[in-house]
Amino acid sequence: MKKVKIALIQMGVIADKEANLHKAKRMIEEASEQGAQIVVLPEMFSTPYQNDCFPEYAEVCPGYTTDFLSKIASENGIYLIGGSIPEKEYEKIFNTSFIFDKNGHILGRHRKMHLFDINIKNGIRFMESDTLSPGNEVTVCKTEYGTFGVAICFDMRFPELMRLMVDEGAEMIFIPAAFNMTTGPAHWHSTAKMRAIDNQVFFAVASPARDEDASYVAYGHSVLYDPWGNVVEELTEKEDILYAEVNLEDVAKYREQLPLLKARRHDIYELKTVK
Repeated sequence: MKKVKIALIQMGVIADKEANLHKAKRMIEEASEQGAQIVVLPEMFSTPYQNDCFPEYAEVCPGYTTDFLSKIASENGIYLIGGSIPEKEYEKIFNTSFIFDKNGHILGRHRKMHLFDINIKNGIRFMESDTLSPGNEVTVCKTEYGTFGVAICFDMRFPELMRLMVDEGAEMIFIPAAFNMTTGPAHWHSTAKMRAIDNQVFFAVASPARDEDASYVAYGHSVLYDPWGNVVEELTEKEDILYAEVNLEDVAKYREQLPLLKARRHDIYELKTVK
């Protein structure tokens, strides 16, 4: 049996980096004590989700926050998907998720590829590109618990990226995310469910807790779907930890019973060179 216990941290985030980091530490340690082997933090867990905060909170790697997370992963012997932080490299800032192995080494790094630039009539306007730059690499990590992909929030709306992860062997996909009170009720569950179904993977989305007084109000509802599109576990909008034990043998089972990936027509899908 290829079983692994997952914990999604749904934490409240305030305008105090140090307080956010220490709250994350406490919740990660609690998850570890409950037997979690893979722990996931939410998007921008150390900073308010505001463009004017990203440059102020941005750090290089290695830096204070990556060292902090590395130590936690090592001390608890867990794989840690460190949500995301504003990462500074030269003059650019990225929305970056650092993935740590059980020894605290950086196993992978995902820079959000699709920036959240939206202007919804009678809804929210938010332009990440005002301060952030996009990444350009697919992130897949191989572990003794299975192979997983990592992307960030808006990335999950792009099925092409999810499929590239599966083509590289992903059996699970983890998404630190922060949908808001316009996009969350409309698309959070349906998008996550369909990414699980059309890729036949366990699909986990970790959100910050909802704070009605924040400038950007996160939807919450961290959730894990199985490869058949069933909800394994889901939280409400409040601060909490989602726990779930999944059997990765179910991935092969569903892919064999409903061979979506085998039935693809690459001869049709591949773009032809226009002469």
